[in-house]
Amino acid sequence: MLASVVLMTVDHRQQTLDTVRTGLSVLMYPLQFLIDLPSTAGGWLQESVSTRRNLQEENARLRAQYLLQQARLQKLDALEAENRRLRELLDSSFKAGDRVLIAELMSVDFDPYRHQVLLNKGERDGVFVGQPLLDAYGVMGQIAQVTPFTATAILITDPAHAIPVQVNRNGVRGILVGTGSLAEVSLPNITNSADIRVGDLLVTSGLGGRFPPGYPVAQVTSVSGDSGHAFAEIGARPLSHLDRSREVLLVWPPTPSEPPAPVTTDEPLPEPEPGAASAPASAPASTPATTPPPAAAPETSPPTAPAAPITAPPAIPEDEE
Repeated sequence: MLASVVLMTVDHRQQTLDTVRTGLSVLMYPLQFLIDLPSTAGGWLQESVSTRRNLQEENARLRAQYLLQQARLQKLDALEAENRRLRELLDSSFKAGDRVLIAELMSVDFDPYRHQVLLNKGERDGVFVGQPLLDAYGVMGQIAQVTPFTATAILITDPAHAIPVQVNRNGVRGILVGTGSLAEVSLPNITNSADIRVGDLLVTSGLGGRFPPGYPVAQVTSVSGDSGHAFAEIGARPLSHLDRSREVLLVWPPTPSEPPAPVTTDEPLPEPEPGAASAPASAPASTPATTPPPAAAPETSPPTAPAAPITAPPAIPEDEE
């Protein structure tokens, strides 16, 4: 015990046993490693298994989130495209300035000789037969049949459809008919001398009272005239996206303004001022005069009746003056 106290005191003050302590720690390290090996191996194994399980769960969670985000991204693309189409429709309706209703296509007729579509708006929404149908780019057609909940529209490319149009550049009028092709319409019965050029814009003329005037319909793509024929062959391309539009506009014709109220003459006219020579002459023929004319007074008055009181100076003194 005395030796231990002396060594601790000397080591505390002069650090003479540091070399011995370092050597002993080197000799004891393998023993400490062997003693701690089971505990260290168990902890490493548990951590490895736990880390693998966590990684698998995290990987599965990230994969599910990735798939969900991809689905949302695809839906976002569809919503963005729909938003763009609706903005174009709203801009078209603002340009139109009439009452409009947005409808969606429910189905398309696959008959190659009938170009018709089914809409999700019907009679309960105010849709009527003959109502114009537009998209964001031009006229698509008109309503051909109406039910309480749906409506069938015939497109301008249907061979049974015709629409009155005029050339926007010079006002030449014609009837645009369908050809059975979604990419082409025809303008027949136009003489060779008519001033129609490739690139001219065809708009609704308003004749017939079904389509309001000024809506774009098609653009002229070909003009061919033959001296042996009286009429030219004119082809045009529809401006509306007949094979791509999903949302469409139903347009109501503008409401005619009320006629002005007729002017009535029941109210008494102001009495002429004394001395005004032109007042009796300017009074309307249908308004009774308060002073009879000088020449007609003896004829219209009964011979036995007393003379009527005079409210204005007679005409004879005024002529004399």
